[in-house]
Amino acid sequence: MRIAIVCAAALGVASMAATAQDNNAGRDLAASCAMCHGTNGRGAVGYEPLAGMTKQELVRKFTEFRSGAKPATVMHQISKGYSDPQVQLIAEYFAAQKR
Repeated sequence: MRIAIVCAAALGVASMAATAQDNNAGRDLAASCAMCHGTNGRGAVGYEPLAGMTKQELVRKFTEFRSGAKPATVMHQISKGYSDPQVQLIAEYFAAQKR
């Protein structure tokens, strides 16, 4: 019985650590967006704020930039530098930010 409790506790801690790593990964990837979109994605002059946008909207826009369907200056190239899982992490990060 004690072994089961210890194992369950260890799994819970491991799960929390994995979640923290994912949160940090999204934040770390999103840091490259700050140059144009401002700190925490709140927007800069001439650039759309990303903070508070839904995950689905962010992923859709990123996908449209990558395919060339959405007009842009540099986002076509920038968007090609990220894998789909990385885009998901970035979108989750910005969706969790306050506008």
